[in-house]
Order: sequence, then structure tokens, then C-alpha cells
Amino acid sequence: MKLYVQFIIAIMVLITSCNNRSSDTPEQWSEEEINQWYSKGEWRHGFGVTPDGSVNQREMAIRYDRDSELWEKAFKFLAEENLQALDTGRHEIEGSDLFVMVSEYIPKDVDSVEFEAHRAYADIQYVASGQEQISIVPIDETIITTPYNEEKDIMFLEAIEAKDMVATPDKFFVFFPNDAHRPSVKANPDDSTQVKKIVVKVKLNSIPREEDQTN
Repeated sequence: MKLYVQFIIAIMVLITSCNNRSSDTPEQWSEEEINQWYSKGEWRHGFGVTPDGSVNQREMAIRYDRDSELWEKAFKFLAEENLQALDTGRHEIEGSDLFVMVSEYIPKDVDSVEFEAHRAYADIQYVASGQEQISIVPIDETIITTPYNEEKDIMFLEAIEAKDMVATPDKFFVFFPNDAHRPSVKANPDDSTQVKKIVVKVKLNSIPREEDQTN
């Protein structure tokens, strides 16, 4: 009888342990698990800039889990490079799977800039100097104005409403395929400050299906 009771207790402990164990992948994590992973910040690998509140935390965890090596190299680049001193142009980290585009420009009037979205790559966008307005809207709330160009990995869209934010050197943005975004806009109509922009392009190992995109 004693051995039977001990066996039952051992089974109960095992079941409880399994129930309390975190799920294997972020797709199955609870909101609390997602928040804990994201807030801990180890995924930034020493990049001390704060992510903007618009970043989709669950999507970030899922994409990081799928391509952790690329994301790690991306954030280590941001943490270790002198971003202010980077030459404009393309800087390859892992060929076409991971590269950086550096540009300097005067932000444009809002009426001259369209929303854009990508399918093959995620964007880490960081304004290293200056400021600009970035607007974000879910892609299913937009209308396509220029169809997707596979070679350039871009489509252009328009939206009636969007969330407007000011991008400055104290925060960075991450855009996934469902994030239509309009960067490079003047933070205010009279602003003529030059911006230095760092965009890290991270290849995604799964491209959204056509039916997942807006029609």
C-alpha cells in the first residue's frame, strides 16, 4: 500500500511539472511568457536602445526563435558598431540573408510618402541621428497602390488611419510583413534636420502566403 501511494504521488508530481513547464515554442507561449521573454531583453544582445512600443512582442519572439542566429548577429551589429561612423550604402553581414542599409536624407512631406510593406524580410529601423515621423498600420487595413515586387521585396499602400510616432535615437522599430509602415516623413512641417538611418534587413525563413496579405 505504501509503495502504491508513493507511486501515485510521483505520477501527480510529474503531471504537475509538465503542466507548469513552458511550451516548447513561442507560438504556444502564454502572454505572460511572451512578456517575460521580451522584457528580459536578452534578445537585443547588448543593443542598449529601447524598442518602440509598436513592436509586436509575440511576432518578435516567434521570428527570433525561427531565425535566432540571424537576429543575434543583427542586434550584435547594432550594439558593437559605431553607427554614427558607418558609410552610407549596403553593408553585408550574412550576404542576402542579413544586411544593413545606411542612408542620410532630409525627411519628406507626408503627402509625398506612401506606406510600404515587405514579405521576405523584416526591418529593424533605427534613426541614429536626427528625427522623423514613422506611421504604422496593420496591412489588412490598407489598400494596395503598387503590387508586390518580388525582386525588390516591396509593395506600396495607402491607409485612411495610422499610428504616428516620432523616431529618434533613443528607440528602434521592428517591422514584420503585417506591419505597413511609412518612414522618412518630417516630424513637423518646418523640420529640415538631416537624418541618418540604419535599416537592418533580416531574411525570414517563412514568407506569408498570398492569402495572408491584403487584397
